[in-house]
Amino acid sequence: MRNHKSAVCILSIVLLLPFITTAQGTLTGTVTSGGKPLENASVTSSKAGATTDKDGKYSLRLSAGPHSITFSIIGFTVQTMSVNIVDGQTTVQDVAMEPDVLRLETILVVGTRSLPRSAVGTPLPVDNVDLPTLKSTGQITFDKALQYRVPSFNTVNTPVNDATTLLDPYEIRNLGPSRTLVLINGKRKNLSSLLYVQFSPGRGETGADLSGIPLDAIKNVEILRDGASAQYGSDAIAGVMNITLKDRYDYSHVTLFGGITNKGDGGNYGLSLNSGANIGSRGFINYTVALSQQDNAIRSGIIDIPTELATFGGDATTDDAIRRYLAVYPTGNNENGTGETTAGKFLFNLGVPVGERGLFYSNAAYVFKKVLSNANFRTPYWRIDEVLLHAPVTGAPDYTGSSYGAPGSQLQNDFQADKAAGKYKGYNGYEPTFDGDLIDYNATAGFKTELNGWKQDISITVGGNQQLYSVVNTVNRTLVKASPTAFKPGGYGFFNVIGNIDISKSITDNFAVGFGTEIRKETYKIIAGDTASYSGEGANSFPGIRQENSGTFSRYNMGAYFDASVNVTSNWLIDGTVRGEKYSDFGNAFVYKLSSRVKVAGDNFVLRGSASTGFRAPTLHQIYDQSTQASFVAGTIQLSGLFNNNSKQAFLMGIPKLKAEKSTNFTFGVGVKPVRNLSMTLDYYDITIKDRVVYSSAISSSDSSTTLYHILQDAGVVQAQFFINGIKTHTSGLDFVGSYTHITLGKGMLGVNFAGNYTLTNEIVGSPNEPAAVKEANTTILSTQIRSLLTKSRPKYKAVLGFDYKLEKWFFNLTNTLFGPTEFQDLDNGGSIMEHIKQEFKPGVVTDVNVGYDFSSKINATVTVCNVFNVLPKWSLKALDKNGEAYLADATQKSLLEGFLEFSGRYRILAYNGSQFSQLGAIFQATVTFKF
Repeated sequence: MRNHKSAVCILSIVLLLPFITTAQGTLTGTVTSGGKPLENASVTSSKAGATTDKDGKYSLRLSAGPHSITFSIIGFTVQTMSVNIVDGQTTVQDVAMEPDVLRLETILVVGTRSLPRSAVGTPLPVDNVDLPTLKSTGQITFDKALQYRVPSFNTVNTPVNDATTLLDPYEIRNLGPSRTLVLINGKRKNLSSLLYVQFSPGRGETGADLSGIPLDAIKNVEILRDGASAQYGSDAIAGVMNITLKDRYDYSHVTLFGGITNKGDGGNYGLSLNSGANIGSRGFINYTVALSQQDNAIRSGIIDIPTELATFGGDATTDDAIRRYLAVYPTGNNENGTGETTAGKFLFNLGVPVGERGLFYSNAAYVFKKVLSNANFRTPYWRIDEVLLHAPVTGAPDYTGSSYGAPGSQLQNDFQADKAAGKYKGYNGYEPTFDGDLIDYNATAGFKTELNGWKQDISITVGGNQQLYSVVNTVNRTLVKASPTAFKPGGYGFFNVIGNIDISKSITDNFAVGFGTEIRKETYKIIAGDTASYSGEGANSFPGIRQENSGTFSRYNMGAYFDASVNVTSNWLIDGTVRGEKYSDFGNAFVYKLSSRVKVAGDNFVLRGSASTGFRAPTLHQIYDQSTQASFVAGTIQLSGLFNNNSKQAFLMGIPKLKAEKSTNFTFGVGVKPVRNLSMTLDYYDITIKDRVVYSSAISSSDSSTTLYHILQDAGVVQAQFFINGIKTHTSGLDFVGSYTHITLGKGMLGVNFAGNYTLTNEIVGSPNEPAAVKEANTTILSTQIRSLLTKSRPKYKAVLGFDYKLEKWFFNLTNTLFGPTEFQDLDNGGSIMEHIKQEFKPGVVTDVNVGYDFSSKINATVTVCNVFNVLPKWSLKALDKNGEAYLADATQKSLLEGFLEFSGRYRILAYNGSQFSQLGAIFQATVTFKF
């Protein structure tokens, strides 16, 4: 564990903040455009904010002194003004906003590609989260901040790390990371090159690296919770996330941060610089540099001896060795938890005016990460490979010949006996480590202008993600004494080039059209490891990528859309979009979307809904990835193969080529604003996906009469997985969002926010599409374990209740996040009895407290306690039928099963599959920001 002095120092400087009563005044005014009031314009200072009412009026309580106030609303030029607040007095500042058709505005606020509208008039559900809201979570990465502010968004550290230490799976509405499209300033973000293969949520999929986006570069995030394939193409089945970058320059600032867990580990520290300059009245450059260090946090459990004996024992000698070892090392020397991450991030956003109506724009980001995680510790009674890592005592027997003893064999028993007799020294086992190096980049350059009312936008975007791996302090058993102890297993790369043209025009005040095209080339690269990493059995803990499985694979696609938006009346909006796509590898797609919004009582009561079709192209990862992977199953390492759909094995098994998923989406919702500053929305969603691509169960057969048996034997593996358009799924649920702001409480201002997501249905419809060889072997592509991962592994419901209170120079935030139950049926480690029993993680409430203080207009500090009550995930076993009830009624059997699910207690908190929130417990975090 690293020295945490840096983190502790940063925490210490703000633990005791002086309580100083500060003079205050009021800022009021009216925001208009063309003489008419603008509702829902945002009025913000560095620590407070308000929105205008239907008359365009706003009011802010601010500390006495100078302030920089920003006025913004979509479709209008952002204005920043300096005001001076006088103690006890009211200052009036009226603002006239000018339309800005060239602003790098988010285009998905209404889910349309034609006419921009205010958020009040949206026909579709949208979460809008600004930077102060994200930073108030105390989380140091963007993805984890979203976890505690957006109910429909879920992500969590996986219990088994290796490559997933680089980035964790995330998803919206329980539909996997592949079905949420991520945009940066409205342009598609490249995918990660990592394909998740662990038995955890997101298995078999990939997504963009959200954790690589520096928080201080973000202006706000909008999440469209509706299918949007017609507008944006593939991947937008669950929704679209658009990250709007900071643009106009207000001030420079440096933020220092540090934190530590309640166990004294997992320290983090770093700094972030955000600065820039304005170019004329409309141009800007804004850039962010962020450096961070996240140390590992160990949450290994005490090993349960009966389970360990059942897993590794079997004879008196080995059983005795297990007991004696665990008496000295009760955790088996395991160091599982979260990995160590070092990261450097750079991002800029640029806009340069060209003439009166043109704008050249560009943004780019470069991220480097280096991670280190630990594999399970190889205890001496588990594996005897450690004799390759140390020199034996002179005269001791040599058990490192070409023949190795299996667990329980005489050879291994002799080794354990000699070790117990002191004939070896230093043989306490060994711990393989995993190192990962990640580079992620994206860049966009484009030009916007307007000619005769036609808005035109042309751009090119490039992006890439490459990961290279190393495993250290391990061996390749097949190579015996010739084995190195460090390996380069290879890695992966994903790269894209995207061209976009978007054109739109308001034909009349009530009718607008938009159309455009996108051309995209994607490239996926599989990088072979060094020969020693994959020869024979391969490097223990992480075998390398074989040379014959490596390669570079590409495809291109072209798409075009047409969108029309019409206000049938002043209160009734209809929007429609159609889109066609052609892919070079699987064919065509045609989708549409129709949405509508009706104002029943102005903006105070709104009905909205949509119906759409969508598609998701299988990723190149899913089409071409092929590997041999070592998996830990019931105490042993088993080699399994992932065969891609172009392989000989896939052909012999009767697996068809992958094709696009097809979806049907319906939403219906209501928005209510009963009084000023109080708004509520409730939306129902219904999503059906046909031909959904799944990563199959581990397929095996011991019956030598089956075709499957011979395919596996010829491939040199005991089990195989593959991707297939295998299932149809149906997901439905409810989203609720409520906000009540600017409530006067004493001398301060209170805001209350509540948001929740409830899953009504998340099910697999009908029977899976089983290949011929799988049917013949009487097995299935969709085991109970995979079914539980797809349908039950994310919270049944999730809700966030937050309170913000601004008092003079103080700022307080209290947020409670309720995580609903999740379920798993882990057959790999629990055995076939898990067909009758489920492992259920119980609901939990995580409470975060954030306190901020402005020491001056140039310095402020915050202290956050995440999970202040140190709530940890808790799970229990529940019977699904009488067989399960009978099994759990036997206390010894139940205890052993619990042990098997958590590797004899090593993963006592999370077990193998993971929970719905973090296992780290309370975390103390502090930041200090210096403005200049």
